[in-house]
Amino acid sequence: MPQFFKNAHYKFVVHRWRTLTISGIIILAGIIMMIARGINWSVDFRGGMDLTVRFSQTVSDGAVRAALSDLQVGEVKTAGGLGAHSDILIRMKVDEGGPNPQEQVGQKLRAAFPGNEIEIRNVAMVGPRVGRDLRNSAIISGLVAVVLLLIYISWRFRFEFAVGGIIALVHNVGVTLAFLVFFDYELSLSVLAAFLTLVGYSINDTVVVFDRIRENMKKLRGSTLRDIMDLSINETLSRSVITSVTVFITTLVLYIWGGEVLRGFSFVMMVGVITSAYATVFVSAPVVVEWAEKAVLKGKKK
Repeated sequence: MPQFFKNAHYKFVVHRWRTLTISGIIILAGIIMMIARGINWSVDFRGGMDLTVRFSQTVSDGAVRAALSDLQVGEVKTAGGLGAHSDILIRMKVDEGGPNPQEQVGQKLRAAFPGNEIEIRNVAMVGPRVGRDLRNSAIISGLVAVVLLLIYISWRFRFEFAVGGIIALVHNVGVTLAFLVFFDYELSLSVLAAFLTLVGYSINDTVVVFDRIRENMKKLRGSTLRDIMDLSINETLSRSVITSVTVFITTLVLYIWGGEVLRGFSFVMMVGVITSAYATVFVSAPVVVEWAEKAVLKGKKK
């Protein structure tokens, strides 16, 4: 394996409070924006209908919104299109037992744009009850994953290592979710799948460093925990960077050429790969050091 950081001797642990403060500010900003603007739930979770309408001639999303002004339309935005075509994404609420919204949209758009050929594509519809059930299942699956990972890392290493790994995991999800809110991406099933993928990826990255820390703790019994942490991170730095860059390039290709369906998934993975590499170095190991040092101080006071 190429060694991009051969014989590296960087001091990471000493900067832990600065880096944790930066992460805290990003997560706090994301929480404030979520409270102020709300999460952009997709039709998968909130219920309703998403449909893409293709026009043979270019139209503006404002003109489409005006044509559908008397319907329960939420968001109308340009979704791209090939050649001279224009694709418009329409997101709307649906009343149970009411008229067919797909037919209503088609009739109103054909009346508003008589010289334009209109084709309704990619219709997705979910009832509100199903959306609530999906949202609750997503929250439960995330909590179960965190608990199982806490048990696994505690069993394989020590409890303070598990705490550091889970805090790094929460950090990764929190920062990535903040950027998702900043750029107003919708939270869909594919985005949820990206978050669950990110959970496994980031924990794997952290466990590799923890494994090296455990080996060095056995070999370097006379060294301080801070020195062992810094040494272990430097020894695995090349591997972490190569892995992160490889995954980032793959997700970048998906983001550019994967189309609208994979845009949210690839965005979460791109941000998550960066935050995971950052957290492995500046969050998980420093949290273990902080926990261990406080435990030692409590022992001395007793």
